[in-house]
Amino acid sequence: MANSLRGEVVRLYKNLLYLGREYPKGADYFRSRLKAAFLKHKDEKDPEKIKQLIARGEFVIKELEALYFLRKYRAMKQRYYSDDNR
Repeated sequence: MANSLRGEVVRLYKNLLYLGREYPKGADYFRSRLKAAFLKHKDEKDPEKIKQLIARGEFVIKELEALYFLRKYRAMKQRYYSDDNR
């Protein structure tokens, strides 16, 4: 694996690990799944395949951010609006 891709993979792993701290099923669950996903592809040598996997990881980051934003939105909505106002 080229050093530039290695850096991207490490950065992706760290970002996902950071985002996984607030995962609904728990940080330990997320960390174990993340580690398994990265270990599954640890022997990948093809740069194009690695780029595809990085893109997939970035998609997961966007999905996690959307999940957290939605959760915060719902919490704020529950705080300020009662169900009677509908």
